[in-house]
Amino acid sequence: MSAVLAAFREAYAAALRLHLRAPNQNSLAEGYELGRRALVEGVSILDLTEHHFRILEDEGLVPLPDGTDRSEAALEFLLQTMAALDVATRGFLDGTRRYEQQRSRADDLAGRDAFRTALVESLQDGFFVVDSQGTLIEVNSSFGALTGYGPDGVPYALPYPWAFPEGPRYPDLGTDAARFVMPIQHRDGRRLWLAVSTSSLVKPENGERIFVGTIRDVTAEHDAQARDQAVSRLATAVGAATSVVEVLTVGLEELRRTVGAETAVVSVWPNRHTGPELYVSEGNTDTPPAELRSHNTSRGSSPARNGDHPAPADGSETRQVLDARARALLDRARLRPGRTMFAIPEGASSSEGIVAPLGEAADSALWLRFAAPRVITPGDWALFSLLVGHLSLAVQRARNFDQARSTSLTLQRAMLGPIELPPRFSVHYEPALPPLEIGGDWYDVVRLEDGTIGLVVGDCVGRGLSAAVVMGQLRTAARALLLRGAGPAQLLAELDTVAARIPGAMCTTVCAAILDPVRGLIRYSSAGHMPPVLAEPGTRGRLLEGGRAVPLATFDPPRRPEATTPMTPGSTLVLFTDGLVEQRGVDIDERFVELADELTGAATQLPREVADAVLSRLRPGGGYDDDIAMVVYRQPPAPLRLDVPADASQLSVMRRALKSWLAAAAIPHDLAGDLISAANEACSNSIEHAYRDGSPGRVALTAESGLDTVTLVVTDTGTWRPLPADPGDRGRGIAMMRALTDQLDIDHTPGPGTLVRMTVRLPAVSFSAGRV
Repeated sequence: MSAVLAAFREAYAAALRLHLRAPNQNSLAEGYELGRRALVEGVSILDLTEHHFRILEDEGLVPLPDGTDRSEAALEFLLQTMAALDVATRGFLDGTRRYEQQRSRADDLAGRDAFRTALVESLQDGFFVVDSQGTLIEVNSSFGALTGYGPDGVPYALPYPWAFPEGPRYPDLGTDAARFVMPIQHRDGRRLWLAVSTSSLVKPENGERIFVGTIRDVTAEHDAQARDQAVSRLATAVGAATSVVEVLTVGLEELRRTVGAETAVVSVWPNRHTGPELYVSEGNTDTPPAELRSHNTSRGSSPARNGDHPAPADGSETRQVLDARARALLDRARLRPGRTMFAIPEGASSSEGIVAPLGEAADSALWLRFAAPRVITPGDWALFSLLVGHLSLAVQRARNFDQARSTSLTLQRAMLGPIELPPRFSVHYEPALPPLEIGGDWYDVVRLEDGTIGLVVGDCVGRGLSAAVVMGQLRTAARALLLRGAGPAQLLAELDTVAARIPGAMCTTVCAAILDPVRGLIRYSSAGHMPPVLAEPGTRGRLLEGGRAVPLATFDPPRRPEATTPMTPGSTLVLFTDGLVEQRGVDIDERFVELADELTGAATQLPREVADAVLSRLRPGGGYDDDIAMVVYRQPPAPLRLDVPADASQLSVMRRALKSWLAAAAIPHDLAGDLISAANEACSNSIEHAYRDGSPGRVALTAESGLDTVTLVVTDTGTWRPLPADPGDRGRGIAMMRALTDQLDIDHTPGPGTLVRMTVRLPAVSFSAGRV
């Protein structure tokens, strides 16, 4: 027995005997303290219990004098002693139980973590966990397969290695709970598109916000959608084009941008006898991106097809765009079946570009050159095939449209017919851009026997062949009435009767006029038509709104009105159909203001130039959506009279004044140049030879325009010098004046002064109604 145990037994016996003799709370407290001592000193419960009962045996358990049972007190003391031991034992058991529970829970969590790991690894989608700093701290194997960056490389901090350094900014994986699609660059260099889905969580132990999510490869879906969008953009771009040039202008540029090509070239062989025409779209710093340039390899150069960017003056740029090998490839490609294409060079792992035929006519081919060689994927081939197919269809549709439009215009020309206009006239017919049908607009200019000129401009209701048939009948009837001598009001009154018997002629609008160039008058009447516009020199045009009544065959007016207006010398008269001034969404009064304003400077232009200027000023951005018929007339100006000193310095003054007057008289530029040269020679002769004695003199120039002629008269008051027998290198002036004019008369009868009269006959204006 150890000394510690012996000492404890002795203390326990003394305390128990004391309690048995006089049980009280203090003695019980002593027993509790002994229990705590036993726990500290490691006394066994068995030893304590054995020692307790041996003491009881020694004591004999005799009842107390007051009748108290000492055995009961002994038991109470023992229980109090063992209370501390009981608490310690139960605490130990509870701790053991908790430990077992915690160990069981840990084993369960370990099993769950293994299950979670197995579950995450089994996902086909890429899985990731991102901490609050945006760093990927966990990814699964599928994530590595999709991006090339697997679990072995975690963590992945911002910026992520798969992100593109350039291009549009996409959300980072750990910035917000969202769903989006983003491009990545795989470790092997491929470009992929991933669908990302993220959710945010909060850790319960520290409140940190983390993000978990999945990624899925949607490259195929994205490429398919991109192909659909690219095809839709191309189809939209070429949808409104109505000619091959327009199709290639917008289609080549859209195609080049979509496939990422540096150059797009289309070669077209118009016939078997000439080389191909090349249409080029290039993406560089020297050429505007939307530019389309055209080259003809057989001639070396040709005008740019878009009208804004001229082609080079020689074939050097064409040779730079296409070398001999590329031209041979295009020539070979056009003979292949439609909707086929091949990469160049053939059989190589990466391609410089693609070549394909356009259409089924074996007369055109397409070449797309990449900025750098690239691998063409199956998705690329699908995209190229769709785009080239749409461009081929657009080119074929444009060719059909061009052919149909050409047929329509030919029929229109045949119905209007080529006409020979009197001098100082110009007529213009401009078909509407979108439709193919011929129209019902017409004009006519008829020279009458009394020297006057009849004008008719009309517009039938509707479009197409039926409107053209009505137009032809009314035009023929109006011309017959003019030749018979009908005035404007009478002509319209009789056309009422004609129109009432022609199906579809009701509501036709007509403006009829009789011009008297000698008297300077215009007599006119309007059947619901646009009013003519008259512009005096240097002033804005004004509407001639007299003589107005209803369109043909609508009512039975008692008498159609007629108005007469004087025309100032040099005035410009314009008659037109409503297509010129009617525009959707624009007040017609504003269009009339534009027309009147444009005619302010008409007196210095030829009639044809006036028509071009008016059409250019009033043309809407999308082109005219209705046919236009227009007649422009210039009233002869007042005679020009100049009287200047006989000095050589005055020649330039006379030339400038004569040039301005000839322009106002609507004399063609080439004929005006001849007249200026002839007048300059006549004035030079007078200045040089008429006043040889040194006396001061003067030279007079008179210019006058008749109906069909222009007469120039040069006079002086000097002395006539006969031509020498041998003029030498000089003396060619009279011969030149005779060559430049139709008639030359020189009057140098005895007496001072010489008169030189030069006359030219103004040519009729040969004009085809189909000129556009």
